[in-house]
Amino acid sequence: MTQNLSHPAVDIPPAAGEPSLRRALNSKSISAGVVAALFGCTGPALVVINAAEAGRLSNAQTVAWLFAIYVLGGLISLFLALRYRQPICGAYTIPGAAILSASLTVIPFSDAVGAFIMSGVLVFVLGITGLIGRLMRWLPMPIVMAMIAGAMIRFATGSVDAIVSAPLIAGAAALSFFLVTRFSRSVPPVLVAGVVGLAMAFAFGQLQPANVNIAWVMPTLTAPTFSLDAFLAITIPLTALVIGAENAQATGVLMAEGYRPPINAMTIISGIGGALAGLLGGHNANIAGPMTAICSSEQAGDDPRLRYGAALVNGVLFALFGLFAGLAVPFILAFPKALIVVIAGLAMIGVLLGSLQQAFQKGGACQIGAFVALAVAMSQFTLLGISSPFWALLFGVAVSWLLGEIKR
Repeated sequence: MTQNLSHPAVDIPPAAGEPSLRRALNSKSISAGVVAALFGCTGPALVVINAAEAGRLSNAQTVAWLFAIYVLGGLISLFLALRYRQPICGAYTIPGAAILSASLTVIPFSDAVGAFIMSGVLVFVLGITGLIGRLMRWLPMPIVMAMIAGAMIRFATGSVDAIVSAPLIAGAAALSFFLVTRFSRSVPPVLVAGVVGLAMAFAFGQLQPANVNIAWVMPTLTAPTFSLDAFLAITIPLTALVIGAENAQATGVLMAEGYRPPINAMTIISGIGGALAGLLGGHNANIAGPMTAICSSEQAGDDPRLRYGAALVNGVLFALFGLFAGLAVPFILAFPKALIVVIAGLAMIGVLLGSLQQAFQKGGACQIGAFVALAVAMSQFTLLGISSPFWALLFGVAVSWLLGEIKR
């Protein structure tokens, strides 16, 4: 007998009967969108800059890279949020940028650009054939939700570390968040936390423009070349990260919040974004797991139908950051890291609670497999350049199949 592994019905239709755009742009959705953009434009931007420095790229090539991934990532957010009225955010794969720090030391950047384009084409093919949609619908919901919880739990633990390292700034932000949550439902807690944290940072002289080696120059394009080494070292890991980490996380988060995400469309758009970003000199522009989690959380509004406004705000800010990257990077990086980390962690509380509840319901299916997925996703495990969320799904399903939790 075949076990039914399809995901349960959800309450939020994808497009029909959308509320007005004006109502979607409210104080809570705007504040969540700003938090998501600050998260994506601070530490992750520095990861890209470090990878560019490792590859000895010129300032013009670095600006082109940032332009490609942020402008296209912002356009992905705007398109998908308006098309499906869901808080789907675009950005790029942050682990992908991290592995490029090593790859670009031995692979010419023109070969890397060719590998970026090939990765986008592969993702597009996987989306247009519908393979990813069928796979995500087959995966047991408890394992998907456990992977989401494991991947996102680092935001919660990071918040604790941030408060320990900067108790006056991060601690004040966290305290204000919980006080507003307790005493007011009309004021966005993340907005208050951000304002309080910034005020404390300013008072203690912690807002200083970063000293990074990037200037206001026009972006320059790099003609792609293609090699087998770049395909194996860059294309394959990037494709796996886009599908198994970013898109899978975003899909799971949206399901946890009650949406019916357009899985194949998200994959197709990630493929198109990846190919276009490669042509402009940047690695894959695709669906973003962490930013989608922030914009789809309850911090983006009480009505889930209106939370797509947060993705719109995030998209506009991402695109502006990409357009003015040469000028914006030093000032964006001036924000204290501890403050950004703690606010992102606070915004994730609802997503984490929902994911854990759905993963480990009493009497639910695939409980051991879900626990394995949780543990693997929480770890720093990588294999073949692919990070833990992908392996969490794979190992969780494998264990459930071995234990008979998944029946033929």
